[in-house]
Amino acid sequence: MMPEELYDILAKYAESQGIRLNNNREFVMDIMRGLLTNEERYGYRSCPCRLASGVEPKDKDIVCPCVYRDPDIEEYGSCYCELYVSQEWNEGKTPHQVVPERRPPEKSNL
Repeated sequence: MMPEELYDILAKYAESQGIRLNNNREFVMDIMRGLLTNEERYGYRSCPCRLASGVEPKDKDIVCPCVYRDPDIEEYGSCYCELYVSQEWNEGKTPHQVVPERRPPEKSNL
């Protein structure tokens, strides 16, 4: 799959969820490439913004879209990676701030 194809799929998916992809397409395409690289590397699309273990059951919480996406968007307007965002975030109505890591440290220790 090419990054552009994944972009189209995830953009439609995001809209079906009432959210959007970040409107910075160049930034998003980097994340698309990271997702596809991780899929090639591990067999699943782990979050490219986090370090995956390569063991899918251990990484289940960070397979995109990660389980932290919705609470991040609800609280900050974007997910940790800034891939998925609210429409208000894209429109600049929600301040763009660093989203703190919600993944428990014990899951990050490989």
